[in-house]
Amino acid sequence: MDEFDELEKRIGYKFRDRKLLELSMTLSSASEENNQKLECFGDSVLELVVTEKLFSECRDEKEMTVRRKVAVCDESIAEISKKLDLDDILIRGKGDVNNKKAIPSAYEALIAAIYLDGGLDEARKFVLSTVNFDAKTEPAADYKSKLQELLQLHAIPLPVYTHEDVGTPQAPAFIAHAYVCRQTFTGRGPSVKAAEKDAARAALEKLEKDL
Repeated sequence: MDEFDELEKRIGYKFRDRKLLELSMTLSSASEENNQKLECFGDSVLELVVTEKLFSECRDEKEMTVRRKVAVCDESIAEISKKLDLDDILIRGKGDVNNKKAIPSAYEALIAAIYLDGGLDEARKFVLSTVNFDAKTEPAADYKSKLQELLQLHAIPLPVYTHEDVGTPQAPAFIAHAYVCRQTFTGRGPSVKAAEKDAARAALEKLEKDL
């Protein structure tokens, strides 16, 4: 039994066309024939199935919009992908080891592959069995990871962080500085980790506009 057999067992679907499954796990760094088109297609199928379910459950448009955003955000989809161990089966190019966006993208590509192989009903069954519709709030954004991904995408050196303790034992507080692109971005928080995340958030907001 190979790794794709194991994946079919985990997702509860047997492909008639195994090439679709393999393509859904192939990144652009590995081949010109990759999962990018499937990802785009799968994103639409995911939105449709999630919206369809929430339409019958939500009281109004606001609730439906919020719950849908939580259900299909990158952080939520990444959690699903990790539970399915998609990261371990991805076909990557040499040196492609930190592409975290590839993990949620693989889930969306897999949805499209199931749709093309078995139709909407099978894709719907897969989505409904994997998406967490009970989550009420979007997972906290990991700004340091997102900043790192952005910088790696543009071949820019990673940030250097420093911090200083400005609090008291009764009220801990830290200021962190992120040095990146010849600029300094400052954050504050009750811990070093929180302060660095806040500094990374400031850097990310600025650099996303500039790069």
